[in-house]
Amino acid sequence: MLMNTRNFRIAIVRLSALGDIVNTAVTLQIIRKHYPDATIDWYVEEAFAPILNNHPLIHEVISIPLKRIKKTKSLTLLRKTIQSLKSRPPYDQIIDAQGLLKSALVTYFLKGKVHGFDRFSAREKLAARFYDTASSIPYELNVIKRNVLVITEALNLSYDENDILDKEPLFPIQEKPQTLSKTKNIACVIGASWPSKCYPKERFATLCAGLSYPCYLIWGNESERLDAEWIASHVSNALIAPKMSLSELVNFIAHCDLIIGNDTGPTHMAWAMNRASITLFGPTNERMIFPTNINIGIKSLSTVNILKIDRSDFSIRDIDPSTILQKAKELLV
Repeated sequence: MLMNTRNFRIAIVRLSALGDIVNTAVTLQIIRKHYPDATIDWYVEEAFAPILNNHPLIHEVISIPLKRIKKTKSLTLLRKTIQSLKSRPPYDQIIDAQGLLKSALVTYFLKGKVHGFDRFSAREKLAARFYDTASSIPYELNVIKRNVLVITEALNLSYDENDILDKEPLFPIQEKPQTLSKTKNIACVIGASWPSKCYPKERFATLCAGLSYPCYLIWGNESERLDAEWIASHVSNALIAPKMSLSELVNFIAHCDLIIGNDTGPTHMAWAMNRASITLFGPTNERMIFPTNINIGIKSLSTVNILKIDRSDFSIRDIDPSTILQKAKELLV
């Protein structure tokens, strides 16, 4: 193990996306178990920074405006961002927990030893050229285990699965939102980044109709809001959740008794906050979650090649709502 010192500085680079950031945050507790006084900084896309801001285990959250640079094509903003990275104090260990060229480039401008996935493990092989040391971790492995392994190997830390299973909620919990009922509450995450990852609104309506508690429909954009309105207009116990910031969304989910949703960030928050969940999979599979007694996945019958995801696989539509309903009732007991 590396020397335990108050001055030990660690940088985690995990820029996006929301679910991946959520699934990487468990490593903070593992690091703190061995390095209670270390300085841990996290580099993240500015859109996702709010979920990490004010986290008690993070010293500083550094927002990187990569999407804004790409959208505006601003050379001034690019130069300013690079200069800001170069001016950061040196680190004892920099860890690229993403394995993409964009995350590797962020590490390139920081000062310190860099660790990441090797060329056979990284999502983009070219990223591995930017690392001083690397881990060989199969891409097909469970994503949460991959995140934990690349970070613990970088820091030469031992861990076992109990470090994951026995985790505390990964983000702070505030007071229960007044929106939620005094009975049990269910959150339904109806959107996702790809259409083929979305369970049909008609089937969500059938599912909500079979549940005897309020079902709050979580939405993130206008299209999802319209789907939520459609479901709510057809089912009396389906309610449209309010528009929420990332921190508000985390707290909302932390106070729900069950989260049912597509393979997307808000659904993964349930696991992060130790809440019961059912994640629905079509073109992706259960490697995206860490199964527990209260966190389960239901996969369609399609075969998934995780190295070549088929975004035209709409088999999630074939999952019978009765299958989900049965599991939901078991988890709500």
